[in-house]
Amino acid sequence: MIEVCLDGSQLLVRTDLGDLKPRHESQLAYWGFVRDGSSSFVLDDLNASAAAQKLIAYFSRAGVPLTVDRALDLALERQNHSCAVLAEATARCRQLKDGTVETGLAEELSGFLKHTVKRKLKEHQFKAALHLLVAENGANFSVPGSGKTAVVISVFEKLRREGKVDSLFVVGPPACFAPWKYEYREVLGVDPVTEILAGGDIDTRRSRYLVDNKSVPSLFLTTFQTLQRDWEYVGDLFLQRGVRFYLVIDEAHYVKQIGGAWASAVLNIAKHATRRCVLTGTPFPRSYVDAFNMFDILWPQPSPISVPDRHRINLHLQKAEVSAAADILQRTIGPLFYRVRKKDLGLAEQVFHDPIRVPMNCHERRVYDSIVERVTFESQSDFFRDFDLLVRLRRGRMMRLRQCVSYAALLSTAVPEYDENLLVDEKSLATMLMHYDEHESPAKLEALQRLVLELRERGQKIVVWSNFVRTLKVIVSRLSALGCRVGLIYGGTPFEQTNLAEEMSREQIIRDFTRRNGGTDVLVANPAACAESVSLHKCCSNAIYYDMSYNCAQYLQSLDRIHRVGGSETTPAHYYFLQYEDTIDSDILMNVRNKALSMSAVIDHDYAIYSLDMFGDDGDVEAYDRLFGK
Repeated sequence: MIEVCLDGSQLLVRTDLGDLKPRHESQLAYWGFVRDGSSSFVLDDLNASAAAQKLIAYFSRAGVPLTVDRALDLALERQNHSCAVLAEATARCRQLKDGTVETGLAEELSGFLKHTVKRKLKEHQFKAALHLLVAENGANFSVPGSGKTAVVISVFEKLRREGKVDSLFVVGPPACFAPWKYEYREVLGVDPVTEILAGGDIDTRRSRYLVDNKSVPSLFLTTFQTLQRDWEYVGDLFLQRGVRFYLVIDEAHYVKQIGGAWASAVLNIAKHATRRCVLTGTPFPRSYVDAFNMFDILWPQPSPISVPDRHRINLHLQKAEVSAAADILQRTIGPLFYRVRKKDLGLAEQVFHDPIRVPMNCHERRVYDSIVERVTFESQSDFFRDFDLLVRLRRGRMMRLRQCVSYAALLSTAVPEYDENLLVDEKSLATMLMHYDEHESPAKLEALQRLVLELRERGQKIVVWSNFVRTLKVIVSRLSALGCRVGLIYGGTPFEQTNLAEEMSREQIIRDFTRRNGGTDVLVANPAACAESVSLHKCCSNAIYYDMSYNCAQYLQSLDRIHRVGGSETTPAHYYFLQYEDTIDSDILMNVRNKALSMSAVIDHDYAIYSLDMFGDDGDVEAYDRLFGK
């Protein structure tokens, strides 16, 4: 007789050695059990209940008698209950997507929204809210600008009035804070009682995790960075008696990395929330395995994607059997997420103007050609180099080319982990670059000035995108000199909660820009800092891309800043691209557009599953191989 016991996250098999045959011990070792003393085997597993079920089934088939202790018996009961809840939710969601769900819940939701919610949800938002109610723990993968935040707030308010939850707890990038507060007020007609748990003094912040259950804030906001440090405090907050939390992970693609610090922090708190929701318009940016973390967050134990299914997905991907891997995901998680497609939104068209091709001025042309010549020469001997070094070199070289088509003076600054000299005529070019602004004005900057003045003469507001901080500042200086009222947002722009009086906060800059009459005329921004969770569409329908990166996700997010629900239904969005002739500018634009088209071809159906690497850092390396050969 053997005994299977649960001690925390440890699963123990206690037995006299004579009760187990060598094949049984080999099976235990295969599963990761380690001998502890002469008569016990121990397994550390966060999902010990699932491991125990597999173990019990194996010994039962083998005819080995066993008993389980009380702790494991209770854990197995909870596991079986969770499995039943997940199965029921999956079945209900499948019926909803098939159109066979009973209509009572839809009528009930419609009545609630009509009499309680200030802002009327659009049809696609109503369907998303209905799905979220049916799923209980669900994902919304609708395209940016479709109103995912309004959907969640409406569902939260219904659940709160039914006594099922008490507070919204949102984890996301800092840029999402202002939209959540704004949407809460717009949807429900009242300002949320908000607690921002991000940044600031650590001790002061951590003292605010203890709340009075009679006056708990309606909206908590924190960042992935803060959660990584404070997840234990958040876990204690969720476990406080009498307070039930609706956990929302906004821009959930940030927690895609298996084993990543941010993902681990979210997984640690998710199991303690009463309800859970993940939101992102770009759900699986690198691979189908990006689904694993998101659905582990929604359904911690058990996950909709079982361990065997994960192995099958990985095996199919290794064999390039993409459709087979997709079929597994459609079967397991397809019912549990909802997605609104771009064409479902009823928006006006997006007008992509032909690129404005600009000849380089003398000195920038000389620098660019020098770098291309040097890169071409160095590439011929790259096969002698260490692989990791080679990757760093290729990224560094592409960064130099991207800097050159943005603002040649950037080449006088250092690039982290890269110190290769790419200037053929080193001394004269280096000296010129140190004093570049004394020699000439970038031709692209002059073209930008002309285009901005043309649009301003028509009374249009404009957002200008660039990826380099120094370029952003030069653009602001030039446009301000022309009489434009310019706002600047980049990674160094403070957020409102930092209380830096000497600079306008990001939220204040956006509010000033979105004033229709007066305020800022031109917003100059970095896609990495402003491409997510920001809405500019109610006042602005013109975007100029001064320079670009190979990051397709940031490109797609930036497009949707001026093309969204609630303002773009009748006003087309216009996109302008400045490109230097005979440079990598054209390759970058073509590459991100091809990725975007490929993604649309995959996700524009009910199950939004795709495997494009849109967030990785390999875009520059892939471009290097394409342009200069392997």
